[in-house]
Amino acid sequence: VMLLPHGHEGQGPDHTSGRIERFLQLCAEGSMTVALPSTPASYFHLLRRHALDGIERPLVVFTPKSMLRNKAAVSPVSEFTDSKFLSVLDDPVFADRPADRAKVTRVVLVSGKLYYELVARRDKEGRDDIAIVRIEQLYPVPYRRMRMTLEKYPNAQDHVWVQEEPANQGPWPFLGLWLPEMLPDILSGLRRISRRAMSAPSSGSSKVHAVEQQEIIDAAFGPRTEAPSVS
Repeated sequence: VMLLPHGHEGQGPDHTSGRIERFLQLCAEGSMTVALPSTPASYFHLLRRHALDGIERPLVVFTPKSMLRNKAAVSPVSEFTDSKFLSVLDDPVFADRPADRAKVTRVVLVSGKLYYELVARRDKEGRDDIAIVRIEQLYPVPYRRMRMTLEKYPNAQDHVWVQEEPANQGPWPFLGLWLPEMLPDILSGLRRISRRAMSAPSSGSSKVHAVEQQEIIDAAFGPRTEAPSVS
């Protein structure tokens, strides 16, 4: 098991990236597991599964930094005792209100700490037309569980992958290639929202970082769209 700190927090290139894209380039034929857990329980069950499932292959975990201090990134005891590792986490808001799934017109796919920033923005605006789905395991690509989750939003007209990393880094160069092929009926029009392509992982300026981060979050939401009415 290799643990690599990862997260865009405005501290400069050397403190930003665990180089997700480089490990995903090496992934084929079940060569390793690459994960980016977003909750304590998800991390616990990921390590537990790795030790007990009988599949012997390397595990690369991109671990949080600011999430260690984020009061929203917590898990109740029941998620440790009654659950297991889930490679895809459905939006808990709509899990509690399944009837509201029909209002969703955009599904945001995301990994890592950016999830909490997107949720905070949605809560502030009171949006019910956007679902935020977390991909906890980047490889092997959990396309079956992803299909099961995305099919719960029948009126979603727009699917976007949102990441903090530049366009040529992070999960997008890998998942942007494979997801439309694995789920052509759902994700053929998958779009990316991220920083521009860059030669370094980040700008190195906290002020520039803040502007870029806000642009990503703004673009992830966009204008409100209504789900088609059912006659």
